[in-house]
Amino acid sequence: MASYMSMGEAHRRITEYLNRFADVVSYQDGTSLKHLLSLSSESSSFLALADALNLFQDANRLIRQADKYSQYAEIVAPLFRAMQSYRVGHLAESYQAFEKSANAFIQEFRNWESAWALEALYVVVYEIRVLAERADRELASNGKTPEKLKAAGSFLMKVFGVLAGKGPKRVGALYVTCQLFKVYFKLGTVHLCRSVIRSIETARIFDFEEFPVRDKVTYMYYTGRLEVLNENFSAADHKLSYALTHCDPQSEANIRMILKYLVPVKLSIGILPKRSLLEKYNLIEYNDIVLAMKRGDLRLLRQALEEHEDRFLRSGVYLVLEKLELQVYQRLVKKIYIIQKQKDPSKAHQIKLEVIVKALKWLEMEMDLDEVECIMSILIYKNLVKGYFAHKSKVAVLSKQDPFPKLNGKPINS
Repeated sequence: MASYMSMGEAHRRITEYLNRFADVVSYQDGTSLKHLLSLSSESSSFLALADALNLFQDANRLIRQADKYSQYAEIVAPLFRAMQSYRVGHLAESYQAFEKSANAFIQEFRNWESAWALEALYVVVYEIRVLAERADRELASNGKTPEKLKAAGSFLMKVFGVLAGKGPKRVGALYVTCQLFKVYFKLGTVHLCRSVIRSIETARIFDFEEFPVRDKVTYMYYTGRLEVLNENFSAADHKLSYALTHCDPQSEANIRMILKYLVPVKLSIGILPKRSLLEKYNLIEYNDIVLAMKRGDLRLLRQALEEHEDRFLRSGVYLVLEKLELQVYQRLVKKIYIIQKQKDPSKAHQIKLEVIVKALKWLEMEMDLDEVECIMSILIYKNLVKGYFAHKSKVAVLSKQDPFPKLNGKPINS
């Protein structure tokens, strides 16, 4: 701690950092540079340096006194201020100073021809987002307007512009895009993702396969979530399945995050996950939903949706799950059909609506004939049931060939 540090020790630590900074830049040592820029790592060397800065209080004079340091003054001076504020828990001030340092770093990075400092840039981009989130929490708790994350989004767009040109630096664009997605999802401004996606997916300068696997997985996870919100289930299935297939199998937390969205997408296209998978990744909130679909139990589906409503609403999948009702109705009608077939095969394909009303009543779901007729009409229209209506006799006449078409991985009515 600062109280145990002498002024001489503080001076030595600051000078040592400045020497290292100048050296790693002149030797183009990107790995060492990234460690010098990381605040949130809270490493012992960072904490000791922050204590030294708070004790010495005149680091700017040290930066100015030698050309070796002063050429990087615009990066290092605000970075030191960010460290000092961070150490005493003033996060909004720390963010302000760090963003100033980061802007100066971007200017330097733009001038370096090769991509040697990409790893260091990733750290700057990550720190900007994380620091902004923490600063906003601090501002909100002090009754002030949280605005740093929005500022971080603008900064990241600037970085994206720097990386989006031709040349070796462009492989960093996907990492920055993924950080932008995290910002936009957190702020609830997901519509802003579109312009970045357009740049990545339509620009000829980007070859998706060139990017690092880690970034491709994150990108597919977030764009998959966007497809879920837009109810493009085929596209969501493709993207989230890509993320799952290429995700590090050791990373259970990431696999769980992907499955949280992939499971409802699979359900919506008629593919039911195994119970063992849901239990392995602690997604047991889906157990009763899967069971309801297997049984054709509308009451169980609604109970499960009600029980986990908060969780499903927070992750944005509630509406997707609510639409599973049609598949549950289809399964219920199919069960009635199977029972009738066992009793009287010649009349199996004629299902009286009042039988469906009785089955629903047994499930404690009160519905009249008109409501059931309406549901059957939708099932036929959506091609979940093949057949037609005999309106006068209130009978659904099912096709003798394949009366219950499978979705086979396609969204309803596609």
